[in-house]
Amino acid sequence: MPDTHRTIDAVWKLESAKIIAGLTRMVRDVGLAEELAQDALVAALEQWPVSGIPDNPGAWLTTTARRRAVDRIRRDRRLTHKQEQLAHELEQQREPEQDDVLRLMLISCHPVLPTEARAALTLRLLGGLTAEEIARAFLVTGAVIDRRIAAAKRTLAERRVPFDLPGEAELAERLSSVLEVIYLIFNEGYSATSGDDLMRPGLCLEALRLGRLLAELAPQEAEVHALVALMEIQASRSAARTGPSGEPVQLHEQHRGRWDQLLIRRGFTAMLRARQVGGTSPGPYLLQAAIAVCHAQAATAEDTDWARIAGLYGALAQLLPTPVVQLNRAVSLGMAYGPQAGLDLVDSLAADPALRDYHLLPSVRGDLLARLDRHQEARLEFHRAAALTRNAAERAFLERRADAVAGPDPAGPTLGEAARDFLARGELDPATVRSYGQTLRRLCLALGDRRPSASLTADQVAGVFATAWGGAAARTWNRHRSAVRSFGSWAGLDDLAAGLERRAETGSRAPALGPDQLDALCGRPDLPLRERTLWRLLYESGAGVKAVLSLNVEDLDLADRRAPAGRTWVSWRSGTARLLPGLLAGRTRGPVFLSERRPGPGRTPAPADLCPQTGRRRLSYERAEYLFKEATRSLDPAADGYTLGRLRPGRAERVPQMLSDRA
Repeated sequence: MPDTHRTIDAVWKLESAKIIAGLTRMVRDVGLAEELAQDALVAALEQWPVSGIPDNPGAWLTTTARRRAVDRIRRDRRLTHKQEQLAHELEQQREPEQDDVLRLMLISCHPVLPTEARAALTLRLLGGLTAEEIARAFLVTGAVIDRRIAAAKRTLAERRVPFDLPGEAELAERLSSVLEVIYLIFNEGYSATSGDDLMRPGLCLEALRLGRLLAELAPQEAEVHALVALMEIQASRSAARTGPSGEPVQLHEQHRGRWDQLLIRRGFTAMLRARQVGGTSPGPYLLQAAIAVCHAQAATAEDTDWARIAGLYGALAQLLPTPVVQLNRAVSLGMAYGPQAGLDLVDSLAADPALRDYHLLPSVRGDLLARLDRHQEARLEFHRAAALTRNAAERAFLERRADAVAGPDPAGPTLGEAARDFLARGELDPATVRSYGQTLRRLCLALGDRRPSASLTADQVAGVFATAWGGAAARTWNRHRSAVRSFGSWAGLDDLAAGLERRAETGSRAPALGPDQLDALCGRPDLPLRERTLWRLLYESGAGVKAVLSLNVEDLDLADRRAPAGRTWVSWRSGTARLLPGLLAGRTRGPVFLSERRPGPGRTPAPADLCPQTGRRRLSYERAEYLFKEATRSLDPAADGYTLGRLRPGRAERVPQMLSDRA
């Protein structure tokens, strides 16, 4: 039985993309196509352990899925005119499988979808991975992946994205989206952004498989072959990238005898193919592959042609003038023409908001400073990089680099120590501590919590404000400015906010969401009941977010539709009244709105914030705000998402609705 199940799993991963692609062409709905393919998989799990594995398992799954598709459409009276066409397709011996898979790849990476949804849908449809497998790879929960995939399918259906190959002009643009997703998957496996391990080889292998498949489907596209070449050569260094304990090993320190020569040869072959089919103007992946080839051709680190690599990065920066490309160019300039040349470019990138929390910026800067014998500054940069990274292996590596840099310890309290002492004062109420803490955490991340607090200058603080809150509302800017002034006064740095002018606050309030917008939000099939209830209650009551989140089950008066919240009352109407019983699910005590999971042993909340029946804690304001912002990104012209305050209509808007509801 286990052997049969392993065989079914292997067959599914190999054949699922072709099966789903063929079904999507038939039913023109990627969500329905995956459902039908899953039905065929369930049939195999039920029948093959008894009847044995068929001679052609892929054909068995395909035939079963198509028959179910025909049965499904026959049951739908509106689509009876398709029966003859589908029956004819079922009898055909040869299907255009390659075109179907290419169509499926293009639709799963369609630009109308957010990047994280494209990656999840691609791994699900093209890779045959389960939601749990994808979740483990990206260190999120299976429920998060399920929501992303469901939202992606819904978006494709609502936008009526056709399951057709685009014209030649559009194909290049659509392929670039596919390449972006495949390379994103590869990079997450090659340099994991979070977790304990530096690499996740499973994602690298899946990206390589998808890239090779795409190269077969689009053999005349130079950028496709170039991406394959880039991934093959980068993957060849995997065994040499980590030490015995999983610690990172830098490129110039790697044992090149451990590089996989087979993958390097495959990369060179793909590069030759890219140059053969490419035009006169190289694309971004071709230039990156050429950089990888330069590294692979060097027998030792000293033999690396850094001048050529710097030139290739210069050409790449003209095509992709992104901060990350410029940062990589700075590394090559530092190696080719000396560390000062690289440092000058890095310093020009420091104010770019896109690199605000990018740990490699201070890491590169620390390396260049160390080579210039500016050791104390280098140590601070390595510590700052360690604080920014979410990967445990990389954090430990950066801390070791900081400790290895010689130099005296800073005199006096550090910025981190001063910030903690400032926030620990007894006269600050919890709300003020939370507000001031946000400001000081940003200063510590941007300037380094190991930096001597006495060395802070107004120019440095002004630079942080320009990067972090330059485009923020006046009220937000002034709140952070007030925190810096208070901290500076307490620390004896009275001029710390000298470069921060107070901004005029207009007092205007963003308009509330209308009832139609709220109905559309709450009508999403993948939206949890908790969010639907919370948003409806906020809209109907007009109460503050914190007041609503503070409600307890035992205080609810369901018959009278109201509950006490501190010194005031929160009341609701029929929309919330219909949702509350399902949300409570028999609970008699504890918070009304609960978090998704139980708190860890080191984060036990107060008894009043813990549900005695489920063990889950009260939903936090920050989490509720984040979820609403994510759900409303598609409504916001700026794509930033809305705050929960937009659910709070003015009194003039609420009174007629309340009277109508009471009537």
